Amino acid sequence: MTVRNIKLTILYDGSEYHGWQIQPGLRTIQGTLTEVIQDLIGGEVRVFGASRTDAGVSALGQVALVQIDTLIPVENLARVITHRLPPEIAVAQAVEVPRDFSLTGAAKSKLYRYTFFTGPLRPVLQIRHCWHLPTTLDIAAMAQAAAMLVGKKDFKSFAAAADKRQTSVRTIFRCDVSQSDDWVYIDVEGDSFLYNMVRNIVGTLVEVGSGRWKPEKINEILDAKDRTAAGPIAPAGGLCLMHIKYA
Repeated sequence: MTVRNIKLTILYDGSEYHGWQIQPGLRTIQGTLTEVIQDLIGGEVRVFGASRTDAGVSALGQVALVQIDTLIPVENLARVITHRLPPEIAVAQAVEVPRDFSLTGAAKSKLYRYTFFTGPLRPVLQIRHCWHLPTTLDIAAMAQAAAMLVGKKDFKSFAAAADKRQTSVRTIFRCDVSQSDDWVYIDVEGDSFLYNMVRNIVGTLVEVGSGRWKPEKINEILDAKDRTAAGPIAPAGGLCLMHIKYA
């Protein structure tokens, strides 16, 4: 049999998991997928993810790559793997890609959505996937501040202190704030993201929406290149990786 390079599109509720990446002794999405696929094919495999989502973060469009040697037709793989996974994880699609396919290098953009509920009574059926913020937010001010984040900029002020990557320059293609009744959404699409970058952006925009900061504060925060200049980090549960676009 020939080893095939398989790209998986994965959905998961991350609220009960310690993030994507395998961690000894902890329940993770990557670890669970690896165990299930190894059990399925009867051999050792490595599952690589395109985005290392944090503990508590969910996804509707995570992408992973796995090299497997199996007789199972690729068109059946998504269904067969999903059948063996716990109910909070599913594989939406499995496609064979060339051996030189780059999971991160070929990605053009990632879209994250953050969800708030601003009504007075917490939404118990959705509480794991939103930030319950029972207050009135100035959506126009938040949108004005969000627009200042669009473009190629140094986002060091929005990176976790633990992020030691060589450069903190990233390109944000769009940062939109919208509202539907008591639900508020922040959509951030960029070429790539620093550790905790989206949640730090969200926490900063809440400072603006709450009236504590003016929208123009964003430029000051960007110029500072210092994490302490930005707002607090938003809770993980409201964040979802919506999709990753490939060429």
